[in-house]
Amino acid sequence: MSIHQNRKDEHVELAEKLYGSHPLTDFEAMTFVHHSFPNMNVSDVDLRTHFATFDLELPFYINGMTGGSDKTATINRYLALVAKETGLAMASGSVSAAIKHPEVAESFAVIRRTNPKGVIFANLGAEHSVENGKRAVDLLQADALQLHVNAPQELVMPDGEGERSFTNWLSQIQKMVEQVGVPVIVKEVGFGMSRETIQQLMRIGVKTIDVSGRGGTNFVAIENSRRTKQEFSFAENWGQSTAVSLIESAPFQNQVEILASGGIKTPIDMVKALSLGARACGLSGHFLHLVQTLGVEKTIAEVEQWRQTLQTLMTLLGAKKIADLQKNDIILREPIKGWCEARRIDWQSYANRS
Repeated sequence: MSIHQNRKDEHVELAEKLYGSHPLTDFEAMTFVHHSFPNMNVSDVDLRTHFATFDLELPFYINGMTGGSDKTATINRYLALVAKETGLAMASGSVSAAIKHPEVAESFAVIRRTNPKGVIFANLGAEHSVENGKRAVDLLQADALQLHVNAPQELVMPDGEGERSFTNWLSQIQKMVEQVGVPVIVKEVGFGMSRETIQQLMRIGVKTIDVSGRGGTNFVAIENSRRTKQEFSFAENWGQSTAVSLIESAPFQNQVEILASGGIKTPIDMVKALSLGARACGLSGHFLHLVQTLGVEKTIAEVEQWRQTLQTLMTLLGAKKIADLQKNDIILREPIKGWCEARRIDWQSYANRS
């Protein structure tokens, strides 16, 4: 096994080891105001959503995770089977592994071969050229390109592995948007986004953004575990939560499509993220955990259970469609309240939206 393949397997093993050890997410600091009369039926709920030109039956998808080794090829095949049977969109892990090491390309190509008609996103780092973007899209016959931005992870990677130059990321993303030939989704990897970041992306033509906040898979903790010296433990709580990132994005949600990932594990997490303006929610670590511990069939059954639970929750909230959730009243408590006050965001307005 090559050093690269071993690193990919280490990422999966450490992600599973750390699963469930995350602190409470800011979604716990959100409470819906209960109104007694939903004035609708469960059968009225429409879970469909739209982003990056795609019409999807469910407002969640399998987010980018892995690939680059024999073990991760098997995991990607399992995830692709879940996506095929449930109709979920699916993102690959970073295809840079296959660009640098063509011998592992099959660990990514297996996604499209397993799910020939599904909606698939190829994933690549923001530093890559348009040529590499097209290669990633071609390898998966991908419907969109998901570009990840992950400066904290890159800086904490062991010496010789991570990026140390970030001056061209925005210009490279702009070139991808203009030239790659498929929709581009720009995604953080668990450190969240500020309104300033979102404005920067909008200025270069990005139309779909996954704010991917703190609370899910912790890539600083993963890379720290791979270092011989634990020099960056102070950075393991770096960044904004997904809830805070969604609130930061609120002024721009009529101009750009916002997706949410990071610490989303349950239907109530999804509903809270959707109520803060997300078009859909990406789950990565949770799906990784499910297919490894429960297997494909039970993961498919859980997706169906999530569908039913989402319908129940939306009925409780009187929301017939996803956009209606943004009319619900939400109480925001600490630490969200303190963040909003410091950033001069009207946190009380969320409690009086109905």
